[in-house]
Amino acid sequence: MTKLEKRRARFLQDPILVRIGGLAANLGRIASFSKNVDHQNVVDSVFQESKWFIEWTVADINIQQAAELVRLQIQLALWQLQANKKWHDEGWRSELAANSKKWSVRLLDMSGLLEAK
Repeated sequence: MTKLEKRRARFLQDPILVRIGGLAANLGRIASFSKNVDHQNVVDSVFQESKWFIEWTVADINIQQAAELVRLQIQLALWQLQANKKWHDEGWRSELAANSKKWSVRLLDMSGLLEAK
């Protein structure tokens, strides 16, 4: 079993709300790490991990939520491609941070984790 297969198996053990919450946490990490120009590699790895999380989750949720996550997956791919050329542009990174934070809040709301208490 590859490292990625082990990660997938572990991820799929969590309930859906925890998976979506983990994705929200990743978007929060992107928002935080993108503030520092030295964190490009970290952000790139979180982009990739987040796209995997979405791929591994969409089959287990309702169609509306799946469509929302697929939109995010496309956005993550676009950000990842743009980062190669725009990473040193502080304005672009600030926009990335703001948009990532918005997605994080949106996903937390979708997960219901904040309402569960």
